[in-house]
Amino acid sequence: MGVTADHDEMSHGYGDFSARLRAARSQAGLSQEELAERSGLSVRAIGNLERGRIRRPFLDTVNRLADSLGLSATTRADFVVAAGHRPAAPATRADVATGPATVPRQLPAAIPDFTGRSDSLEVLTKRWEDARAAGGTMIISVIDGPPGVGKTALAVVWAHQVAGAFPDGQLYLNLRGFDPSGKMVPPESAVRAFLDALGVPAERIPSRPESQAAQYRSLLADKRMLIVLDNARNAEQVRPLLPGGSGCMVVVTSRVRLAGLAAAEGAGLLTLDVLSAHEAGALLTSRLGPARSAAEPGAVAELARLCGRLPLALSVAAALAMSRPRVPLATVAAELATAGRLSALDTGDPATNVRTVFSWSCRNLDEPAARMFRLLGVHPGPDITVPAAAALMQVPAPHASAALAALAMANLIEELTPHRYTAHDLLHAYAVEQAAELEPAAARSAALHRVLDYYLHTSHDAALLLNPSGEPVNLGAPQPGVTPERISDKEHALAWFDAEHRVLIAAVAAAAEAGFDACAWQLAWALDTFLDWRGFWQEWAATQRIALAAATRLGDLAGQATAGRLLGHSWARLGDYDKSRAQLTESLRLYELLGDQVGQGRIHQTLGWLAERQGRNTDALGHAEQALVLYQATGDKDRLAAALNNVGWCHALLGSYQRSREFTKQALEAYREIGHLPGEANIWDSLGNAEHNLGNLAAAKECYRNALAIVTALGDRYHQAEYLTHLGEVQHTAREQAEARDSWQDALAILEELDHPDAISVRERLTMRA
Repeated sequence: MGVTADHDEMSHGYGDFSARLRAARSQAGLSQEELAERSGLSVRAIGNLERGRIRRPFLDTVNRLADSLGLSATTRADFVVAAGHRPAAPATRADVATGPATVPRQLPAAIPDFTGRSDSLEVLTKRWEDARAAGGTMIISVIDGPPGVGKTALAVVWAHQVAGAFPDGQLYLNLRGFDPSGKMVPPESAVRAFLDALGVPAERIPSRPESQAAQYRSLLADKRMLIVLDNARNAEQVRPLLPGGSGCMVVVTSRVRLAGLAAAEGAGLLTLDVLSAHEAGALLTSRLGPARSAAEPGAVAELARLCGRLPLALSVAAALAMSRPRVPLATVAAELATAGRLSALDTGDPATNVRTVFSWSCRNLDEPAARMFRLLGVHPGPDITVPAAAALMQVPAPHASAALAALAMANLIEELTPHRYTAHDLLHAYAVEQAAELEPAAARSAALHRVLDYYLHTSHDAALLLNPSGEPVNLGAPQPGVTPERISDKEHALAWFDAEHRVLIAAVAAAAEAGFDACAWQLAWALDTFLDWRGFWQEWAATQRIALAAATRLGDLAGQATAGRLLGHSWARLGDYDKSRAQLTESLRLYELLGDQVGQGRIHQTLGWLAERQGRNTDALGHAEQALVLYQATGDKDRLAAALNNVGWCHALLGSYQRSREFTKQALEAYREIGHLPGEANIWDSLGNAEHNLGNLAAAKECYRNALAIVTALGDRYHQAEYLTHLGEVQHTAREQAEARDSWQDALAILEELDHPDAISVRERLTMRA
């Protein structure tokens, strides 16, 4: 019996369809890969169709191929029949009136020298491919990020890459959510614009906005169309423009994070950051030309740094440099650095003026968020937490948190870690300008004073937890509106300093510059133990120089003596012994003038430590004994324990190991009584040295391990290295060569990380005793 065609099929040979497909593809000048990309089919499916391996392709597949090949109506009908389907009925007058008369191609031109963003392009493509493979859902991708970061450029470039897969067209509309006029495109106007673009005659468009939106969704229900909604202000502006058809994709760009679209419509979110250093350099090179860039690679890198790797700023800087082709790029960079970056990046065109573009985002903030943004220009930076922001703005913490969250949603700041925020360099510069323009000088000064007060009181309490023997300073009560953070224990204190020390170092300088000299030297005092433990000795010396100058301006002798003592100690850590001794001697004079015996004892302790490092062991013992006499007179148990340890250590330096052990055991009992862990670690080290030299190697190793356990828990990096070195010496004496080498390697790694000169001697041990 012959084959009888079903009523939905035509009795044409399937081989005829494969031949027609090959011919049409060849005539269109497309490879199988290109046709697959346009149609959304796989390359394997195209190959199977052309070889006749698929007996009856689905009508949707045939229509996709016809759309992608651009077949005329007659050729399309033959193509459909050859695939075994009936051709579509001729369009009626009503169909023409209500259906799209044209295929819209509204995408703006892609930027010709678009640079970087390969990862982001891959994310968008994968999201689209995964959703298409799953089928049945419309795909929405939202690209957000700070102003000037290149959201539109990314969306348009990607849209051009995939446009062939959307044969029914591409719609584009700038929703003007952050326009300088302040007038965004209403959703109903956007829907009407799209109906016009789809070729719907005016007389066929309903009068009511709801009906227009329904007509828009109906038109796109069975289409494969790409819709790019640029510069949206909020989710409410976007929702009426979302088609209902599963074959469509919508790409939205916005300066704010449209989390509502993710929650309700399943949109995928992609937040853009600034370009990488490599991408920023590549963008500048593409604009300036390879020859000019290659001639001054350092200047190109500096321009990228000054622009904060923000694409808009990079483009403006490149344009400014291109307008002066005979001027060296180094000169352009120097002018950008000195003239004020926002002013230097002024093009006169609001669309590309960095300052103006930033202002469009700020106009949409509510007043609490806008004021928080301005006051961030007062904060010394580089980042801020909720408690500090509450003090800055003089509001309760929940209000500060809400304002910061609003700024983060607007992509004006970034949440680095939970409840810690930072701003891009250029946005921070704009915040500084906004504060100067809109906040009175007295208000700016008061805000800075409050946040400095927050840092001072919190760091003071944290410092005393790290070093209970540190002398507290009289701060007075916190200012109104300032609630210091509660630091619970040593671990919390160390973690707080780890998180805040960059801010605190900047705060010391800001306090001195603003004339808050008492805060400047006291805040530097609070940083002392942490910076020493962590090995940040350059920063330690820098903050103490500021502190000494501030205390001198105040005429505060006690402050001068304290800052000078800590400065002298930091210089000794850095190996500048002559400068250290001169500064310590001056501080000793001030303590004697003040009649401060504890201060004098502290100086003698440090002078003794300095003498030891210079090999003047008899001098070291003399200073240790003077400190002991002073502390015995004051009855200070903590200081007395330290002095006993120092005397014992100095006896060891002079070869009196039995005497050394006697003094250090007295010191250990005293430290255990008062619970001073850093002092106890130091005692264990001294005892380890005595036991080692007395030949008690097992006891010596146990002492050093006790010392290491304490300083490791405290996070004291330098003393970890010191005690590891000493442990290695005992292990070497005990002929445990592998263990000794491991200890010295660990010590060397720490000292190299700290960039400390002691690394030289440890390296020599490893070389000589290999």
